[in-house]
Amino acid sequence: MERYEGPASGVERKSSRTDMVSDADRDAEELVRDLLAAERPDDGLLAEEGSASEAASGRRWVVDPLDGTTNYLYGFPAWNVSVALEDGQGSLVGVVHDPLRGETFTAVRGAGAWLGERRLEVRAPSGLDTTLVATGFGYSPERRAAQAELLTRVLPHVRDIRRAGAAALDLCWVAAGRVDAYYERGLNHWDWAAASLVVSEAGGEVRELPGDPFGLMASAPEIADGLYALVG
Repeated sequence: MERYEGPASGVERKSSRTDMVSDADRDAEELVRDLLAAERPDDGLLAEEGSASEAASGRRWVVDPLDGTTNYLYGFPAWNVSVALEDGQGSLVGVVHDPLRGETFTAVRGAGAWLGERRLEVRAPSGLDTTLVATGFGYSPERRAAQAELLTRVLPHVRDIRRAGAAALDLCWVAAGRVDAYYERGLNHWDWAAASLVVSEAGGEVRELPGDPFGLMASAPEIADGLYALVG
């Protein structure tokens, strides 16, 4: 927050000219990494900016220190910090923090999903044609072209499309009823490890999309089959 909308430092490109990383990403990851090393030294770690360690405990933390870096660098108000704890069954704990709104989404397997003290429950629209759908786009021109072509097939069948640019927030907003559904391809593990648990613990259905690159969709169970038929 101290750096938000201030001069960016250490900005570099990763997979393409539009896929960026900054000192804010790196320093946030270092802070989380050092805290976990002190508090949970036997746990493993997988983080977006390269931090990784093997687990001796059977548990692993999955960290996206700044989900929505482009938004952050532009001053666009949709970015977050995402932290998940996994065990042999998948995500056990998920936390997604939105510093700008002061909102923290949390979930524990089998114990529900929460926004602060409010328990979350996905909203079921009356049908696919009234579904407000969030999505995102990749960085390579080829992937973006394929996603644009899919969008022309999806858009006529739903209420509308929203694109915020931060996958973890999109998923949490499904859980909170701010959008009805979400789909995207080209996701990395840290993009969804925490937030997918928030959706499922809010009563939503999360499905992997077949084929390559890796993709997910999330919605209320009542519209999951219809959405999957469109985007799967």
